[in-house]
Amino acid sequence: MAIHKYDELGEQQMDVFREIGSIGNGNAVTALSGLLSEKISMEMPEVDILEFNQAQKKIGDPEKIVGAVLVELSGELSGIMMLILKERFIKQIVGKVLSGKIEDLLAMGEMEQSLLVEIGNIMLSAYVNALSSLTNIQINLSVPQMAVNMLGGILSLPMAMMGIESDKLMMISGRFFMNGEEMDNDILLLPDIKSLNTLLKKLGVE
Repeated sequence: MAIHKYDELGEQQMDVFREIGSIGNGNAVTALSGLLSEKISMEMPEVDILEFNQAQKKIGDPEKIVGAVLVELSGELSGIMMLILKERFIKQIVGKVLSGKIEDLLAMGEMEQSLLVEIGNIMLSAYVNALSSLTNIQINLSVPQMAVNMLGGILSLPMAMMGIESDKLMMISGRFFMNGEEMDNDILLLPDIKSLNTLLKKLGVE
């Protein structure tokens, strides 16, 4: 039976998305470890279906400055994915790769932002590859777009792009650890409803 909105997803279907989140996280950790030449561990990700304001509350203060990398999905799956990069994550990555120190995220230079776009593209591609391999469907990614702004402003973009499809989204929250330091991040996955049903059918959990 087809679903018509995100909150119709049952526990069995959510378990499948948790498994996808876990595989995607594992792929992202492997790629990130190779890029940084560091051992990175992870915890089992949380997968939630949330309203936009609930997602914002879970991520943090709406006035907190964050970075975000967004890609559009096309092919057999349509929608968007967004990686939210928090201040601690950004400072650790920039410090490790560029040996630089950031005091103000809004004052980041082109080199720092290019690095974060690359990191975001690697991590989002890891999740998309997990989805594609598990479902055997072709998923294309657009050129990633980078933004640095207050969290509330960042989250207004997926609301504007996908609000006509659903007032809810799927959020995958992961905690990574590098040298004992926590680097948490959140991925927002918003396939349109038709694509969500395609995923469920391919995964055998309609």
